[in-house]
Amino acid sequence: MKNEPYAARTHEAMKDVLYDPAAAGPAIHYYMIRGGAKKRNITVWDSGQVGGEYIKTYGHYHLDDFKETYTILAGSGILLLQNRARDQQGAPIDDQIDRFQALVVKPGDSILIPPYDGHLLVNIGDSWLVTSDNSPFGTDETAGAPRHADYEPVKKMRGFAYYVIEQHGRPALVRNPLYKRVPPASIAPLE
Repeated sequence: MKNEPYAARTHEAMKDVLYDPAAAGPAIHYYMIRGGAKKRNITVWDSGQVGGEYIKTYGHYHLDDFKETYTILAGSGILLLQNRARDQQGAPIDDQIDRFQALVVKPGDSILIPPYDGHLLVNIGDSWLVTSDNSPFGTDETAGAPRHADYEPVKKMRGFAYYVIEQHGRPALVRNPLYKRVPPASIAPLE
């Protein structure tokens, strides 16, 4: 495999995790430039909505116990974090969430992503949302599918425990009915 540091997440690929997969959307939802811990990574989201849901990243869980830090460079967004329940052997249960947070982020904010937490970012503004992060990127991976990220549980559940939609001119959370157990949630400022 050749190292490919640039990727774009298309509307077709995002249909797996959208609130309304049949809704029309932009050709590209977001762009990724991967440089790893040394160069850092840059992600740029388009603005707008797809069927009332704000443009977001696909979302993933980390496969390794490492801490990732996101820094908001431009725009405004909501960071979704979720932690899965575990069975008696310690394996994650994809459709049961123990902890869920929806945090408003703005330029200058730095957010530490806890190990093993699922996370995605949503662009709630009218302009680009731009972040940098320090997740690893090896010489034999592609920007759209880094080795440290597990996208399959998110795909299986058609997204996170909640979708961020526009309701009465403001962001609101709508529960994903495929999850068996999720805690109540609201959108909160980053502390």
